Amino acid sequence: MSGRADEPEIEDLIERLRARGGELIEAMASSIETEIEFYRTGGLVPAEALRASCGANFEFMLESLIGDGSDPVSARETGRLRAEQGAPLADVMAAYRVGTRYLWDVVRAEAAAARITDQVLVLASSRLWQMQSSYTDAMTDAYRDVQSRRLLEQDQQRSALVEALLEGRMPGGGTVWEAAELLRLPYKGPFVVVAAAVPEVGRQALPAAEERLRSVGLASAWRLLPELQIGVVCVPPGRLAVLVDFLSKSATGRVGVSPPYDELDATGQAVRFARVALAGSTAASAVTLFEESPLTMAAVAAPDVMQYFVRNVLGGLDDLAPDDREVLLDTLAAWSTHNGSATETGEFLYCHPNTVRHRLHRIEERTGRSLNDPRSVAELLLALEAARTTS
Repeated sequence: MSGRADEPEIEDLIERLRARGGELIEAMASSIETEIEFYRTGGLVPAEALRASCGANFEFMLESLIGDGSDPVSARETGRLRAEQGAPLADVMAAYRVGTRYLWDVVRAEAAAARITDQVLVLASSRLWQMQSSYTDAMTDAYRDVQSRRLLEQDQQRSALVEALLEGRMPGGGTVWEAAELLRLPYKGPFVVVAAAVPEVGRQALPAAEERLRSVGLASAWRLLPELQIGVVCVPPGRLAVLVDFLSKSATGRVGVSPPYDELDATGQAVRFARVALAGSTAASAVTLFEESPLTMAAVAAPDVMQYFVRNVLGGLDDLAPDDREVLLDTLAAWSTHNGSATETGEFLYCHPNTVRHRLHRIEERTGRSLNDPRSVAELLLALEAARTTS
């Protein structure tokens, strides 16, 4: 050990303490276990690991008394180990305070026995507490470095798992269990997928969605894509209205919601349903549930097919003036939502029932489809929905 010639009393003090090293290290560890419950249980940090850390720290503390500016390697190692072991930082810092206080009590007692002057004791005290500060800083920096790295790794893993779920690439069995645990989702549903249009690339449509939904009792996991923010939300029975209310108040644009499903590995298909529901929303800011309008969902599910279907079914109206064509289509739409009644439709459109009948007859003539034939009615209404949705 190196020392300074003008401090022989401190060197003598250090030798006295080092001679009792085994005894003091054990007593320091016992003090920590007595005062801090986390260490008393000996679970995450076994007793032998605590004593090994106390030994390294004890030696550094002794070196600090001679003011040689030693690098706190042992502090950084302790911080790294405790972070990897999952020890709470507050308990680790408390252990440092207990250990330093114990050593100071020992230093005072030993100094009194060796008749060390007060001036030297004050110098030792100053160095010891300076050491405690730098030592704690080094430990906490190392601890937080590990925590930051682990959080980043967890975020990357969560992001990869959410992507696998949304793309339907999640294998079954234990992997789904593990994914659910990491994503803090239940293994069993019901779940829904939410697809929200983002205001611009890189901006969330539903900021802090996971935290805000968890505050109202809904677990979720989210991924931001260039054009969409997509989430898997666990929606217990009776809680769908809570989700819809949240989406209605929080979303910056249109939102589509899939039908409920029970198994996480069915998320890929639910994503497609949520996208269809989103495409079927015509309002600038609205929440559309896939199950609210199966006709609309069918109309937007296959755009290319629907364009051909619309031309095939409603093509006979194309040579009409645009305003005339719209009057006929508006009348068909109103008739379909008013029980197929010319009287009710006329009241809704503020026209005579015979006017309604005349318009409907024109549609039958030009499309070649009878409104008395259920199959023809279905084709007309699907084509109408597709025309209105994609226009």
